[in-house]
Amino acid sequence: MKKFLVNGEWRCGKGETFESINPADGSIAGLVYSATSEDVDDAVRGAAHAVENPAWRDMPAHKRAALLNRFADLIDRDRDMLVELQTQDNGKTITEGYQHVDGAAQKFRYCAAVCETLESTIMPPRGNYFVYKTYEPVGVVAAMTAFNSPILHEAGKIAPALAAGNAVVLKSSEFTPLIGLEYGRLALEAGIPAGIVNVVTGGTEVGAALVNHSAINMIAFTGGTRTGRIVGHAAAERIIPCILELGGKSPNIVFEDANLDHAVAGMIYGIFSNAGQSCIAGSRIMVQASIYDEFVARLVDAARNLKVGSPRDPLTAVAPVASFRQRDNIEAFIRQGKEDPTSRLLVGGQRPAGSELNKGAYVAPTLFEVTDHRCTIAQEEIFGPVGVVMKFEDEADLVRVANDTVFGLSLGVWTEDYRKAMRTVRAIKAGTVWVNTHKIGQPSVPMGGFKESGIGRENGIDGILEYLQIKNTYWNLGDSPIPWPPKA
Repeated sequence: MKKFLVNGEWRCGKGETFESINPADGSIAGLVYSATSEDVDDAVRGAAHAVENPAWRDMPAHKRAALLNRFADLIDRDRDMLVELQTQDNGKTITEGYQHVDGAAQKFRYCAAVCETLESTIMPPRGNYFVYKTYEPVGVVAAMTAFNSPILHEAGKIAPALAAGNAVVLKSSEFTPLIGLEYGRLALEAGIPAGIVNVVTGGTEVGAALVNHSAINMIAFTGGTRTGRIVGHAAAERIIPCILELGGKSPNIVFEDANLDHAVAGMIYGIFSNAGQSCIAGSRIMVQASIYDEFVARLVDAARNLKVGSPRDPLTAVAPVASFRQRDNIEAFIRQGKEDPTSRLLVGGQRPAGSELNKGAYVAPTLFEVTDHRCTIAQEEIFGPVGVVMKFEDEADLVRVANDTVFGLSLGVWTEDYRKAMRTVRAIKAGTVWVNTHKIGQPSVPMGGFKESGIGRENGIDGILEYLQIKNTYWNLGDSPIPWPPKA
């Protein structure tokens, strides 16, 4: 039975217990105690006290950086356990799990480096005074994460918040609670003071108690746009900053002069890796008319030949989706696509057959051809291994259709013409762009979206600055008093 972490102590709380279900076979990955609003209150108030404790508040930056580096060392040490736990929790392949655990350790080390080297700024004065800018932590951060990549998502919230000197109350998705609890354990082992990292578990009620708590100073949320609106409203009501990393319906564009071998690989990776459960998935595949038939035939063949199977098989390309409820949501979109007269199923569209696969939350790699880019499956985020393919004639047609969406998270462009690539990058609204590659990132590069894909940025120095407040200080260098009130 998994307890949650409040102010340095592991507790059962007074809430119900809930199960984390392994989506590969339906087995129970863990039984977890759920927090209550009272537990959330204790966690937030404990964090508020801890963040003002001189032991943390006045800790020199190089010592705080050392704690973050120690956290990264512990992630490296426990990498096998963390990867196994994530696979049990959400069905992610072992191969991708190791990539993510490396990325998590890199996030902590990068944030440690920024923590130790972030400099204040002296401003050019416009008078006889000395003026400079400094940074201070916002205080207590409510961090809420999604189910698709917990090893990375949790690290992406905890590391920058701590680097900035804040305290964190983390709530993972109720579908994937196990990694967050392990991060709580590692925080204590790394020597981070009690109360600085808290982990509460549970569903919607716990999340609501957290984001609406009067002592929360900032919210950092990764998840769907619908929930993001609710979280953003809570932040607006209290006038506190928030980061919202939300949904996407990102175009992945193939021009007629692209290297088609590379583009096919980029398309299937962009939408089918992690079973399509990625906010930056290239879910709208846009192909120039002159190569459309040839390219789509190759794309369908590549999708049909992807191996669907156990996340423990190193050859598996598409593992189960993160939960049986998520599979049901995806299948509802597939039914809509089959019923829509403007879309045509090209491949997939069903649960894959097989005695082992029947036990899990598997969805076959699926592609629809659509003739109306405003249809439901071409506009709404499906968050599964389902892509839509559409034709475009020229750049003007492409830009019009690509921008006709409420989202603006990412963009893929495949062309050998750098001028065309640059025009496309400038014309389409997206926070992250890849040219002749897809879904790569690094902790030093900010990530975030335009439009309803979110506000704020994660990663990079910009991402750490989100967790800091600016303070400007003026020092008078003169000997005379302020010349006021006016004199005759």
